[in-house]
Amino acid sequence: MNSDKPLTGIRVIEHASGVAAAHAGRLFCLLGAETIMVEATGHSPLRQEPPFIDQEGSSSALFAYLAAGKRSTICDLTATAGKLAFDHLLATADILIDDTPVADRAALGLSPAQIAKNHPHLVHLSVLPFGAIGPKAGWKGTELNLIHAGGEGYLLPNGLSADLFPDRPPLKIAGHFAQMQGGVAAAYAGLAALWTDQGQFVDASVQDANVMVGAFGIQRFGDGSVEHRQTRSFRYGGVIECRDGFVELLMLEERQWQGLITLMGSPDWAHDPEFESVLGRSARGDEINRHIRAWARGWAVENLVARAQEQGVPMARYNEPAHILTGAHETERGIFLDVETENGTMVKVQSLPCRFCAQSLPIDGAVPRPGADQHLLEFGASDKRIGG
Repeated sequence: MNSDKPLTGIRVIEHASGVAAAHAGRLFCLLGAETIMVEATGHSPLRQEPPFIDQEGSSSALFAYLAAGKRSTICDLTATAGKLAFDHLLATADILIDDTPVADRAALGLSPAQIAKNHPHLVHLSVLPFGAIGPKAGWKGTELNLIHAGGEGYLLPNGLSADLFPDRPPLKIAGHFAQMQGGVAAAYAGLAALWTDQGQFVDASVQDANVMVGAFGIQRFGDGSVEHRQTRSFRYGGVIECRDGFVELLMLEERQWQGLITLMGSPDWAHDPEFESVLGRSARGDEINRHIRAWARGWAVENLVARAQEQGVPMARYNEPAHILTGAHETERGIFLDVETENGTMVKVQSLPCRFCAQSLPIDGAVPRPGADQHLLEFGASDKRIGG
């Protein structure tokens, strides 16, 4: 285990069946915490989540992303022996991550009261779709539910997509966006609790985390404006089609507007007196975008992005999946690292999404096989000073 990571020496127990809790565990793991998955006898359901790396469907790409570097134990919390072993493991830990439904926690020995009584030192991090307290505490929530419950789904598609397909219904963002956001918020909350150096129960809600993603929409509502996917966009810019792909243009400052005018060859329409102010440009954003889109269709993406950056115009290629793995920026920063799956296949996995030094923090270890670290549940073997 790398001894130079920020959370080296911290032990995290992850009892998770969903993406949000597992993602929180992933962040702790990549920060250096020894993160031990406690899987049920049927193994983590995330191991069966598509897409799969192999044709046999035995190696989940999602699970590889979430579990790389973690440890795996198998424990039956419905049995007395399993409860005792799990309790002993918790005595050696600093953080427990749990996404067991509220109604099932007491029977498994996982209620906040039981954990606080037996392990008062522990940060008990609950990660549920709608939190563990309140009228929605017992509600289930899939990714589709959560992306809409947080408000983001209502606002998609927008910008160019809404212009091209005005009748298209709300869409779910690809992947597990809502649950990933919930995992990030949960990890931050867990770290804050850890820094207090006292045990406590932390209630993380995936819905709440996603409401904060759309905080700008809430601010606009306070101003009397209701955001909608057909009106929610920067007044000009956004996704722009080129000859061989797409770019994204984000205009926030006056100098960027001036750079764009220069990049476009200082066209006559851009010197309209109304365009001298931000408000004037915003009021006629659709008109500006028509000019930008007509001009950009004659450019190749790479050439346009290079010229834009010379002028200080914030523009970047709208990546396809292959670009993300091979891009110069991604390669230079070491964003993707090689990881061995439980079947021995090597795959590229995103590293920690933040930096603490010149190099990306490594991913210490492969994707664990089910029960690969079963010895950690043995009495006397799970002390983190020994088992870690």
